[in-house]
Amino acid sequence: MKKLTMFKFVNACLVLALLACGKEDKTPEKTETETDPINTFFKSEIRPDKTKPCFNGAYYRKMVSSKDVWLGIGGRVTLPKITFDPTRNNPAKPGQYLDNPSVYMGGSMGGQETDIGLTWEVVIENGAVSTERKAFRPFLRRTSHSGGQAAAYENAPAQPAYYWYPEEEVTMSVEIVANGKLKFTVEGAGKKFEKEFDVDGYRPGSMGEFKRVNAIDQVSNEGKPAQVTKAKVENSKWLETYLLRSYEGKTIKVPAHSGRLTDMRCPATNYFSIIASEAELLKGGETVNINGNGY
Repeated sequence: MKKLTMFKFVNACLVLALLACGKEDKTPEKTETETDPINTFFKSEIRPDKTKPCFNGAYYRKMVSSKDVWLGIGGRVTLPKITFDPTRNNPAKPGQYLDNPSVYMGGSMGGQETDIGLTWEVVIENGAVSTERKAFRPFLRRTSHSGGQAAAYENAPAQPAYYWYPEEEVTMSVEIVANGKLKFTVEGAGKKFEKEFDVDGYRPGSMGEFKRVNAIDQVSNEGKPAQVTKAKVENSKWLETYLLRSYEGKTIKVPAHSGRLTDMRCPATNYFSIIASEAELLKGGETVNINGNGY
């Protein structure tokens, strides 16, 4: 009887030991975020808002990041074809229109907004400023900062080295390079413009958001409802978009896939035709078409 009891006890111990071994050997599988945070999400990464309110004054397609410790944004884009509305002439500037295309980046940090990129502008011809706007030229804009820095707006010099045209491909980036300094670079079609811009609200490690924008801006219309127009800016193809972030001691490019950006189409979706495959969405790519008369 004692031998039988001892046998049962030993047998039970063996079963428990085997179960314990099984638990120790079974290691949890890593999630996709843990194995590939660069192309998915970082463990601590803040997700973007599902929606954001539009600001009146223009027709624009904006993709904006979450408010996180981003260091900047960049991408590669084909500049759009432009069709102006002939009934929307600017009475103050004959030869120009009340609608104006732009492709730009920027962000918001420390209570300070920036818009930095390319806008359709006048050029210098035979030593004189052209009557019409004829090329995309770099521009840099900041709002004022609570520390006392004033709002500012500037263009690149009106020189052929800084003119870009519809259907040309450019790379563009805006990066925090030091406390209060953004570096803007645009390059393509054999031309390059680069400048550091003082923006007191932008600091490495601070929380902020970055954006890319395709727009039909409207003269003297900021804060007002978008004016009816037949102007179109079409076939602007983003081949990639990336966010910049510090990771393992280095500044890296992070694909700005659709899960990392809030999709904004303002003032309403019917003015936009956005075309993108699943593969393009994974790297922040899409083709942007904007029509003030709707699609």
